[in-house]
Amino acid sequence: MLEKNSLVIGLVIGIFLPVLGFLLLTGAYEGLEFLGWVSDDGLGPKFRERTAAIIALALNAIALNYYQKRYLNNTVRGIVIITTMWVGLWLYLYGQYVL
Repeated sequence: MLEKNSLVIGLVIGIFLPVLGFLLLTGAYEGLEFLGWVSDDGLGPKFRERTAAIIALALNAIALNYYQKRYLNNTVRGIVIITTMWVGLWLYLYGQYVL
């Protein structure tokens, strides 16, 4: 099903892959903090949140590479459109903490 050359499939992958990655990463951070293995002392504001978000965005690069190697250009186009929107949202939310 995910091997079709479809813009809609690319849009869906581009939306859900980073959301899933973000939820897993923030859950891992919270679990490690609950166990006392990590602490956020000395980190900048919203460091964990923005780091998890940028790593989750990078997951789209893996999907992008996968579909690009199979020449499924419409699927790639959908992933790129959504990734660009995610990057804009990331810059809007966290740009002030980085610059």
